[in-house]
Amino acid sequence: MKFMGNGKKKFDFPRKQLNESLDTLPEVPLNPDLNKNIDILKSAYKDCSDVVIREFLIAGSVNAVLLYIDGLSNTEEVDQHVLMPLFRMKDLDYNSILESTKKVISVSDLKEISFIPDVFKQISIGNPIILIERETKGISIGLPKWEKRSIMEPDAESVIRGPREGFIETLRVNTSLLRRKIRHPLLKMKQMDIGRYTETPIIVSYIEGIADNTLVEEVTSRLKRINIDGILESGYIEEMIIDHPLSPFAQVLTTERPDVAAACLLEGRVVIMIDGTPITLIAPCTFATLLQAPEDYYNQFYISTFIRWLRYVFFFIALLAPSAYVAILTFHQEMLPTTLLLTIAESREQIPFPALVEAFIMEITFEALREAGVRLPKQVGAAVSIVGALVIGQAATAAGLVSSPMVMVVAITGVASFLMPRYVTGISIRILRFPIMILSGMLGLLGVMLGITAIVAHMCTLKSFGVPYFNSIAPLKVHNLKDVLIRTPWWAMDTRPDLFSQGTSFLRRESSNQKPGQSKGGDGS
Repeated sequence: MKFMGNGKKKFDFPRKQLNESLDTLPEVPLNPDLNKNIDILKSAYKDCSDVVIREFLIAGSVNAVLLYIDGLSNTEEVDQHVLMPLFRMKDLDYNSILESTKKVISVSDLKEISFIPDVFKQISIGNPIILIERETKGISIGLPKWEKRSIMEPDAESVIRGPREGFIETLRVNTSLLRRKIRHPLLKMKQMDIGRYTETPIIVSYIEGIADNTLVEEVTSRLKRINIDGILESGYIEEMIIDHPLSPFAQVLTTERPDVAAACLLEGRVVIMIDGTPITLIAPCTFATLLQAPEDYYNQFYISTFIRWLRYVFFFIALLAPSAYVAILTFHQEMLPTTLLLTIAESREQIPFPALVEAFIMEITFEALREAGVRLPKQVGAAVSIVGALVIGQAATAAGLVSSPMVMVVAITGVASFLMPRYVTGISIRILRFPIMILSGMLGLLGVMLGITAIVAHMCTLKSFGVPYFNSIAPLKVHNLKDVLIRTPWWAMDTRPDLFSQGTSFLRRESSNQKPGQSKGGDGS
């Protein structure tokens, strides 16, 4: 059976496989002959036991068919509000059967569809379809229903202070959580579907008038250029829209927390929500935002500033501590006090490996234990990672494979990496630690400095949707540093970051003589 679509492309159905996106299939119109439409649908959904095709009579005289997918549609509501009124219908206008049918269906969300691909698309999202004899249009009924996870605190982002609710896998629940935070009509949510087979709904959210129009257009353009069979998680999207896919540094933020997403929207960023995953993408991303935690904005500013500086210090410890130890122990022993040097030399007296090999053994073992703790069930994962590290460290020291100072350095490095508020930041540090260790073992502190220089030079070339990775630091913008090195009080943060927003006031002051502490504003991150 062959139909002509838009006059340019022939649609051979069902022998031709549906290897294209439903949006790009030729617009095959519904046939006035209901039996032909039924034959097409039955052929398309051959061997699909979950697809229900129910033929019935409207008002006992007009042939019709109801089509839906069991498990995606609310069958109880379909029986009560669709089939029962149509069975009992008496005053049927045969000159306008479609309109008469729509009047008796007691469901608010009704849409008319005219093409076969629209039928496929509507039932795949849970909307039952009614096709009527001699009508070239069908009715899509908004009665989707499927199981969903309840809203709870996200496991990957522990909450110390703040809302304890997280995104879930259902897109409309996530958009409602965001709407509860930002109730202004200027919060826009553009939807598109990506994936030839999955047709995954994607929401691009931003606040009109705050987010830069160029940024919104760039994000939308990159999403539209994605050509892939399916999207199963946000990582698919992230890898395809970032500027530098070979860089180890994150170029979009990820979060499961609605308060973080809302705060980023208020700063002028764009939020990308994907159906089927609680992970939300936020663009653009800068280096400073990777070291900022949501709790920085819920505590007093001096507490947040102290913790932020602690985070910066331990960032460098996590990155450089093993390399500095290897470099000093191999090339620069004179930098250590004599007493400490003798203690280290005594502990290493029976160690058969050089410091670089010793560091590699301990770091790789620690990373393996950490990864094992993540993969194992929660009940035993923490115990394996902690007890395993203690047991293996003690056993390795007793066996003379590693020295006690090396175990201590690796332990401090591991603790320092846990201080990073974003998981992707810790991953980047763990990856870069190894090449710097190699350089330190070959060239000493010169190798460490070369490694740092290479990393900084690389980060200076990075951009996230056109925004420099070191935004506010390089090029230096003093007025933007109030939320980078320190966290200034809320009454002092009166402007948004001006590089990726339109520079409107972040906090509206009621009067020019308002005193500090009396300003009104939302949260930010």
